[in-house]
Amino acid sequence: MRLADARKDHYRRLAKDQGYRSRAAYKLKQINDSYRILKRSARIVDIGCVPGGWVQVATEISNGKVVGIDIKPVEPVQGATILQGSIDDPVAVAKIIETLGEKADVVLSDLAPNVSGMWDMDHARQIDLTRNALTLARQILKPGGSAVFKVFEGEFLAELKKEMATSFSKVLISKPTASRQESSELYLVCLNFHN
Repeated sequence: MRLADARKDHYRRLAKDQGYRSRAAYKLKQINDSYRILKRSARIVDIGCVPGGWVQVATEISNGKVVGIDIKPVEPVQGATILQGSIDDPVAVAKIIETLGEKADVVLSDLAPNVSGMWDMDHARQIDLTRNALTLARQILKPGGSAVFKVFEGEFLAELKKEMATSFSKVLISKPTASRQESSELYLVCLNFHN
């Protein structure tokens, strides 16, 4: 077994043992260990939250409002409000804002397209999804807020990063060890939202 496969299995087993719905929970934990974006009383929105691992981590750290949204149904998570809908739908966006009661401190996006295996197309589709998440973040984040966006490495990444830098003071690239090292998946950690 290759080291990368062993690591993948390690996080999958760990998730099962510790009651997380996916190994992705450890990606968020590792990002938060590095950047401390999730705070005790934070209002957090998780976009594309299926199956709910990031929502679980958010509710463990924050006793503020935690909202997850996905186009697919998601099992309830104690301490969070789960909404079903698309972030392109103004009704769903209004529902997020209404549920929060005020603007969010943190927006999380682990969105990914259904991967076709055609790399250029998958990269472009993933960047489009992240752009939609950024549009939503600009609507619902409070000044000084933070965001984490999943991205795939590729030709459109630098342009997207530049776009994010118009709304955040810092845009940093993170690759948690819970991510498969051979994967092109990265996370953009965006700090101090100022629109």
